[in-house]
Amino acid sequence: MKMSYAASMNADEFKNRTKAFAVRVIRLVEALPKNQIAKVVGNQLLRCGTSVGANYRVACRARSPADFVAKMAIVEEECDESIYWMELIVEAGLMDEKRLVELKNEANEILSMVVASIKTARSRK
Repeated sequence: MKMSYAASMNADEFKNRTKAFAVRVIRLVEALPKNQIAKVVGNQLLRCGTSVGANYRVACRARSPADFVAKMAIVEEECDESIYWMELIVEAGLMDEKRLVELKNEANEILSMVVASIKTARSRK
């Protein structure tokens, strides 16, 4: 089933973008301080940040519009959670905000596109 996922981007391009986001999250987590708090918070970010692209790939294989919406809701949650952990990293003083600005902006853009895709899919039901 082929659906319109984003106005300016096809599904393969969005898969690549979410995978690139995951790689950037991995690099960020590797750059965190080597202490227990950073490890716990970093593991949380690593889990949800890499899950965005993985779950988007699953959504692309949805069997119905309802299935697509349900799977995209997981992508939305994981992306929003990634933003939360990035905010926490800054607010806890684990990393300077300047190092996270671009990645956080990318997460917000991905989140906006996911939300728009969900709204579009719901309106087509």
